[in-house]
Amino acid sequence: MSEATGKYSMPRDIAEAARARSGPSGFSAYVAAAVARQIERDNLNELIAVAEAEHGLVTDEEIQQKRDELTRLRREQATGADSV
Repeated sequence: MSEATGKYSMPRDIAEAARARSGPSGFSAYVAAAVARQIERDNLNELIAVAEAEHGLVTDEEIQQKRDELTRLRREQATGADSV
């Protein structure tokens, strides 16, 4: 992450909730990680929009098929890791 820092504001209740959950890494690190995750989500949503514009909408059935495939692959990896 960038080394530069700045002062930013946010609603008090959100800041207090973040501070309560920030743990040993501290408030700034907690907020920076949350913002980084949001940027990743925004980037992914942009990629999805481009792909759907080019290839059409992804159906709920297709999403579920991919989830099932990921679950199966994770089980296979876990089983393979246990036997090594």
